[in-house]
Amino acid sequence: MMMQPRPQSKLHLINDASREEIDGWVAKYPADQKRGAVMSALRIVQDQNDGSLTADLMDAVAEYLGMQPIEVYEVATFYSMYELKPVGRHKICVCTNISCLLCGSEDVVAHLQTRLGIGLGETTADGKFMLKEVECLGACVDAPMFQIGNKYYEKLTPEKIDAILDALD
Repeated sequence: MMMQPRPQSKLHLINDASREEIDGWVAKYPADQKRGAVMSALRIVQDQNDGSLTADLMDAVAEYLGMQPIEVYEVATFYSMYELKPVGRHKICVCTNISCLLCGSEDVVAHLQTRLGIGLGETTADGKFMLKEVECLGACVDAPMFQIGNKYYEKLTPEKIDAILDALD
């Protein structure tokens, strides 16, 4: 009878600073419900990895939180805030939901595609920008809008978009 090899731990992939931050989120849940911190843990390790997740990092999160890997994959593939492939230094998330659409988000997307030379879901050759279509970001009153990093840019025009992009490193 052949023995199955024991899976090797991937916990070493989560750095100390990330563990400390994850632990802060785990502490917000009852001890037997630490899996509730999975969304925060994924965000933290994604940030640690320059904005994207790998299967090994998701496995490490599963191990750290006592979950099955598939449970973590389900979360990471369901929510649009998680990236499963490398992204540009500046991820531009353009809202194309109804309020933004009615206020010109199609023009915003077209301008960005022309200016950056990429389509939705793509990254510029220099790795500086990624363009992503997202659902509502909750800034309907100031549509059309996009998010870069943690900052919202609202009431966008081609001129305003160019100024924003020119100001980024």
